[in-house]
Order: sequence, then C-alpha cells, then structure tokens
Amino acid sequence: MHIDVLTLFPEMFDGVFHSSILQRAHEKETFSYKLVNFRDYTTNKHNKVDDYPYGGGAGMVLTPQPLFDAVEDVTSKSTAKPRVVLMCPQGEPYNQEKAEELAEEDHLVFICGHYEGFDERIREHLVTDEISIGDYVLTGGELGAMVVMDSVIRLLPDALGNKESAPQDSFSTGLLEHPHYTRPADFRGMKVPDVLLSGDHAKIEVWRKQQALKRTYERRKELLEDKVLSKEEALYLKQLDLGENSES
Repeated sequence: MHIDVLTLFPEMFDGVFHSSILQRAHEKETFSYKLVNFRDYTTNKHNKVDDYPYGGGAGMVLTPQPLFDAVEDVTSKSTAKPRVVLMCPQGEPYNQEKAEELAEEDHLVFICGHYEGFDERIREHLVTDEISIGDYVLTGGELGAMVVMDSVIRLLPDALGNKESAPQDSFSTGLLEHPHYTRPADFRGMKVPDVLLSGDHAKIEVWRKQQALKRTYERRKELLEDKVLSKEEALYLKQLDLGENSES
C-alpha cells in the first residue's frame, strides 16, 4: 500500500510514522507514504490556500485549486483508482469495518483540512470517501487521519508481529475483546481465572468467547443486535439476560 497525506502541517506526522508498529511496518516495506504540503500547489501570488466564503460568515474556506492539483499530481501514476479520503466531521462515522475495507486498497490519499471548511466542489468532485472519527470538531484533519492510518496499517500483512492479533481485536469479530491476564498468577490477592492456568485450550477458547460476549453485553449491547450467534452463544447470552432481569 502507498499512502499520500495532503496537509498544511506535514511535521505533525513525524512522530506517528517514526514510532512503534508504523515505523516497523514501514521499515519492512509493508507500506510507503509521502507527506505533501498542498500549499506548494497554490497558484495564488500570496501563497494562500484559503479565502473568505461567498455569502459571508465566520472563518476561512480552503480553495479548490491547490487540492485538485495536488490530488491529480499524486494520483497521476496510480495503476488503480485510489481512494481519496476527506477527514470531515460531516463524514461517515469510522469503524473497524471501514478500516478493513480500506486495508484492501493499494493507494490511499488523505486530505487534512484546516480553517472553517472546504469549498464544496472538493467534497463533490474530488473525494471518494468522507470520514469522521467522532461527533466533535478538531482544529484540523491531521489527528483524524493519523487515527485512520494507524487502524488501517496494522491490518496489512506482516504489520503486526503476530498474524493472529488483528483478527482477534475488539470489533473485528463483532464483539469487544475478552479480558487478558499475564504473570504473576496472584497479584496482591487478585488471581488469574483458573481456566487460563489449566492448559486446556478448548476450555480456554470457550471461556474467551463467553467473556467477549459478556463484555459486549455489558458495555456495548447494541453491537449484538445484528450479530449472527451460534447456538452456544445464544444460550450463553440468554443466561446473561436472565441473570440481569432477576437482579433487577
């Protein structure tokens, strides 16, 4: 995968791409990236990329010319049509399913805006996806793009040390992840569940699935509404439901 990031503040990404899993994935050539300051593409004699909105109003709006030219340049040599992602509070709420979808692409372009917003023609004619990481407003799209890129890159082949890690993450299975424990088995009287010390992998797997269901039921019940459950999962969920109703 290749990623182009269009931003007015490329230095913000130094720590993200030079740390932890993303750095190792880049060193293994799992993905490549380029940080593009789209101010370099403006034809404005004052080097501006924004202007006052027609009709008046607060703030400044990003003009279409620099972004259109920048996207056309970075995608000119793409063999397949790239996904051009606009980070925007009005966009599609981001989730793990979207991360898995984007992880299948060969070329991603992220547009990180600033100021009051974008000229609407950028949204209508340039981008393929609009993504929001939550119902709040940030000073720019950079932080949101970092979140999306991190969640996508970790899904790429060989990005993680253990190939089983990503498929077992929260939301990848449709459930929240089960609890984890490590040594010591007894810490200040707080003990690891006996089943995890038993060495019985079949029982451990059942326990983990039940705990994932239980945690999802307790914390994010809405995730269970459309999930297809096995007979065993449905029975365990019914037991949880009966237990909750009896307590109330």
